[in-house]
Amino acid sequence: MARGINKVILVGNLGNDPETKYTQGGMAITTISLATSRAWKDKDGNQQEKTEWHRVKLMGRLGEIAGEYLRKGRQVYIEGRLEYGSYEKDGVKHYTTDVVADEMQMLGGTGEGRGEPRAERSERPSRPPMRQESAPRREAPPAREANFADDFADDDIPF
Repeated sequence: MARGINKVILVGNLGNDPETKYTQGGMAITTISLATSRAWKDKDGNQQEKTEWHRVKLMGRLGEIAGEYLRKGRQVYIEGRLEYGSYEKDGVKHYTTDVVADEMQMLGGTGEGRGEPRAERSERPSRPPMRQESAPRREAPPAREANFADDFADDDIPF
């Protein structure tokens, strides 16, 4: 029996700071709003751009990390799956589409709003400038021609 694939990969920027809530059991659920943009030229040669907004849910330890380190504007890589839901409000049925993240990678540099944990936003002392070593430079040994035939025999190949 064949199984389906439900996989989403997004690289985008956070539209606001993460919102973290906790279940009664203590599990973190962090929601972020992620913007992805694409650009193209229309038939008249004019530059066009479209931004899509994605609601991403990060759960457990991943949600705790996202809530602590992500900030509005931060670029992030998300890998997960689509999940659809619905709810009724004032007699009207509303439908939702969420990306439930399995993996997250923070991209870009660090600094204010870029990976600093909330508890550590105080000024840090500046690092001393790096010094160049005064050791003499060594020349690389001359390159030798590689002979791969001497490295292994046909019996070493596992297929």
